Amino acid sequence: MNTLDNDFAAGLLENCDPPCLSLYQPTHRHYPDNQQDPIRFRNLVKALEESLLKQFRKDEIWPLLKPLLALTNNFDFWNHSLDGLAVLSARGMFRVYKLQRPIAELAVVADSFHTKPLMRIRQSADRYHVLGLNRKEIKLFEGNRDVLDEIEPAQDVPRTINEALGEELTEPHQTVASYGGVGAGCSPMRHGHGGKESELDIDAKRFFRAVDRAIMKHHSQPSGLPLILAALPQHHHIFHDASQNPFLIDESIDIHPDALSSIDELRLRAWQIMEPRYLARLAALVDEFGNARSKGLGDGEIAHVAKAVVDGRVSKLLIEADREIPGRLNTANGDIELDNLTHPEVDDLLDDLATLALKMSGQVIVVPTERMPTKTGIAAIYRY
Repeated sequence: MNTLDNDFAAGLLENCDPPCLSLYQPTHRHYPDNQQDPIRFRNLVKALEESLLKQFRKDEIWPLLKPLLALTNNFDFWNHSLDGLAVLSARGMFRVYKLQRPIAELAVVADSFHTKPLMRIRQSADRYHVLGLNRKEIKLFEGNRDVLDEIEPAQDVPRTINEALGEELTEPHQTVASYGGVGAGCSPMRHGHGGKESELDIDAKRFFRAVDRAIMKHHSQPSGLPLILAALPQHHHIFHDASQNPFLIDESIDIHPDALSSIDELRLRAWQIMEPRYLARLAALVDEFGNARSKGLGDGEIAHVAKAVVDGRVSKLLIEADREIPGRLNTANGDIELDNLTHPEVDDLLDDLATLALKMSGQVIVVPTERMPTKTGIAAIYRY
């Protein structure tokens, strides 16, 4: 499975060789609801095919559709669904993302990928990682306030102490002694020396440092997500002392995930740590917006914000979760025209402005309705 945060951070989805196929659909985690998912997926692929056939020959579109069609009969894939699915396909590129949030159904062929639904998920303020850790192995989880799932660490992240240290792993010191005399009938017995515990501590520290570097490089930095440690208390200080990860939260979960009855119990413990930080972050953004607006450096009127985004003046952009404002954005002068989403050339202005703000090095935060400082669906803090 591909990694959304890494692909966005690498700019992989910004350009593609047209035609670019984007498919989105809500999916289901459990039987019997998940039985309908392959059928809906097949219908969306059919819609992509019909759109392509209006401009291309069948032999030209086959390489684009082949990997999608292969998914339709992959029973293991559909039996391990999450809450949403995104599939992007173009010449020389095929990406599949299982999503932790439901997503609107869509199948579109265009000159670029339709990535705005993915951008909204990435910018949601409640996401986090959990690192399950002991002396021998790790587990990595990603979640939000509603769900938590174990994820596959990036290829270069060591899963076990053997992967991390290899031949450098300290072997227990042993000596050989004979008991009951010397001779052919006597069996040697092996026993350990006393320095073993300190050597295990040294190995654990080396393992934890290797894990910390890899998690920071391949997960924390691309995503910017807070990281919560879940481990036995005696491992907390070792890992925190070794860590150079600025995304690691000081407070930890005092138990290894394997000792919990369910992953939802782990989510509840993680959210107890995350929720105060999440609410404090949103409150700070609301206060910052209020202070900025009082100085003429903040605005909640979409027409004004649009021109500021185009001019590169927006430092932080708050957009309301699950809110859509149909319309067109003129990226040359910032003019907007409100319209209806049923028109094929009309998109969501909030998504358009968020995408452009990110390209202009602004921050975008998706905020729940009850925490928004405006009723307009948007709030901008200006640089000047």
